[in-house]
Amino acid sequence: MDRPGALTFVPAGAERLGFYRDVNLSYSALWIDPDIGLPGCERLRDLPILVNKEDAVIATLLSSLRDEMALGHKPDTAYVEHLVALVSLRVANLNRDQHASVRHGCLSRRALGRVRDHINAHVNSDISLSELAAVADIAVDSFARRFKATTGLAPYAYVIEERVRRAEMLLRETGLSIGTIAFRLGFSSQSHFTTTFRRLRGTTPRVYRVNSSPES
Repeated sequence: MDRPGALTFVPAGAERLGFYRDVNLSYSALWIDPDIGLPGCERLRDLPILVNKEDAVIATLLSSLRDEMALGHKPDTAYVEHLVALVSLRVANLNRDQHASVRHGCLSRRALGRVRDHINAHVNSDISLSELAAVADIAVDSFARRFKATTGLAPYAYVIEERVRRAEMLLRETGLSIGTIAFRLGFSSQSHFTTTFRRLRGTTPRVYRVNSSPES
């Protein structure tokens, strides 16, 4: 009964046997460390095997990750952590009819300042969600929600926005090549930088530079 879009969850330690006949089988698999300390993942230990479920959000997330990696892009650690946490939360709720609505408080001004300072100092590095949570001295599961409640952006989205903001400054004020700027700001490649910049700014770095020059 496996069809395009079908979702199966196999918990750690379980074994699934499948038999296929006359099919062109292609699928994406996300392997999650049972000891990972991300929000939602702890619920997976208690779930039974789930077969042929459907979830459009999970399908979109995995397809997006697959396509990024197929293009040779190395996803940021924080992005992958957020994806794993969201997938885990949705898998854990697949058999529930209703989802509890929970409000989360904001970060304190001091904690937010420490996190921002850390991001500014390491914006060209692969910043993880657990690393930022440690800087804020808050548990990982609570940090991600409180950071978004405070800034309006998920931590990984905030980091990417900061990289693009700095890229704009370098494109306007320096003659550095686009490849050099991509490298300095921690993008995996020039094409990854261009794709991200265009997604967030609606134009490519090259066009942005031309339009920002005094002669334009």
